[in-house]
Amino acid sequence: MRAGDVRAIARAISIVEDARPEAATLLALLFPHAGKAVVLGVTGPPGSGKSTLVDRMTAHIRGQGKSVGIVAVDPTSPYTGGAILGDRIRMQAHALDDGVFIRSMATRGHLGGLAAATSHVLTILSAAGKDVIIVETVGVGQDEVDIVGAADVSIVVLVPGQGDEVQALKAGIMEIADVFVVNKADREGVERVVAEIESMLSLAPPDGELPAIVKTVATSDQGVAELLAAVEQFRTRAGASGLLARKQRAHLRQQFEETLRARLLAEVRDRALSPEQTEGVVDRMAAHAVDPFTAAEEVLRRVGLRSGSGTYIDHLGIAVKSLEDGIRAYEALGFHVDATHEVPTEKVRAAFLPVGESHLELLEPTEPGSVIARFLEKRSGLHHVCVAVPDIQAALDALSARGVALLDEKPRTGAGGRKVAFVHPRSAAGVLLELVERKGT
Repeated sequence: MRAGDVRAIARAISIVEDARPEAATLLALLFPHAGKAVVLGVTGPPGSGKSTLVDRMTAHIRGQGKSVGIVAVDPTSPYTGGAILGDRIRMQAHALDDGVFIRSMATRGHLGGLAAATSHVLTILSAAGKDVIIVETVGVGQDEVDIVGAADVSIVVLVPGQGDEVQALKAGIMEIADVFVVNKADREGVERVVAEIESMLSLAPPDGELPAIVKTVATSDQGVAELLAAVEQFRTRAGASGLLARKQRAHLRQQFEETLRARLLAEVRDRALSPEQTEGVVDRMAAHAVDPFTAAEEVLRRVGLRSGSGTYIDHLGIAVKSLEDGIRAYEALGFHVDATHEVPTEKVRAAFLPVGESHLELLEPTEPGSVIARFLEKRSGLHHVCVAVPDIQAALDALSARGVALLDEKPRTGAGGRKVAFVHPRSAAGVLLELVERKGT
C-alpha cells in the first residue's frame, strides 16, 4: 500500500470503513507516514457542480505532475447501504490514470456532510504517497460543515439561479470558506451571487484577508486554473501566519476525540450494554422511570469507568532493585511507561505503567536505608496496594474512628504531587495499604 498499489489501498480503506478488528493496527502502522498531503475540501449545496469541478481540478493537478486522491462522499443507498455512485461516474476520465485514486464513501447516517471514517481514509491516502487529496462532501445545507475539521483548505461552491441561497446558507457553510467558487458562471445572476458573498463578508470582523471569490464554468474548464492559484495563495498566507499549522493541529485533536469517543462506546457495548440491555434502558426511559443521565451513570459504573465520587484501585506498588531492569521486563510483557517520578520524601524512583484505568508502580530505592530498600533485603515483588479516594483526610478520619491502625494520621505528598497516606498492614490482612486522593478532587 505504501508503494501505491491501487488494490492494496482499496483493501486498506475497506478495512477501516467497515471498522474491522485489524483497522486499529493498520492505522497505527500507517500514521507515521501520513500528514504530508495537501487536503482540499469541496462542499456546497446539491446541484452546484462539485463533482465536475473536482474532475477538472484533478486534471490540472495531474498536469503539474502531482498524484491525487479523491474521496467522494455520497448519500447512502436505501437498498444496499452503500454509496450512490453519482460523483464517481462523473470522474471516469481519470479511472485509468494510475496517479489518481477515487473512492466513493457512503455517509451511512453520519451527519455533517462526511462519512464517519473519512479522517482515517485521509491517513491512508496520505501514507500511500498522494500529493493532493480532494474530499467532496455530500450536498450540504446550513450545518453539515464537518469538512472544516478535515481539510487544509475549504472550498465552498455556489451557483447562480437559486434565489436567496446565499442568505439561507450564510449561517452555516458560508462561514467556513477559505475560497469561494461561483460555479456555472455562464448563467444569468452570477454577479448578484458575487455581490451577496461580498456583502456577507463585509459583516465579518476584520481578521486578515477575506476569502477569494473565483468564478468558474467547470464544464468548459473556465476559471479552474484561477481557483487552484487562489488555493495556493491561501495556503501560502496561512502557512506564514501560522493558521495552517493551527488548523492541522485542530484536525488531529478532532481525530483523537472522535476515535476516543468511538472506542469508549465500543468498550461500553462490549462489556455491559448488549442490544437487549440497551432496549431495557430505553424501556425504563419510555416509562420515565429513569432519566438519560442516570442511565448513563449506571452503565459507566457497571463497566468500572470512574464516574462521580467512587473509590477504586489506583495502582499496585512493586519493589524492584533496578528500575531500568524492571521497566525492560514489563515492556517485554507488552506494558509501557506512562510517567516516571523521583520522590525524595520516600527515597524512591517510580515508574507508572497503565493497566486499564489503574497502574503498576515500579519502585526503586534511592538510599540504602529507605523503606523500599529494607523491603528488598527480604524479598522483591508486590509492596503495597494503592486505593484512590475522593477526600483523603475524610477517609483517614473515618478509618481512625473505626479503630484502624494508621501509619499516617495526616496525608503527605507522594509521586506526582498527590496527597497520600498509609494504613498499617496489621489492619489490612497483612498488606500495606496506601490511600491517594483522586485526581481532580
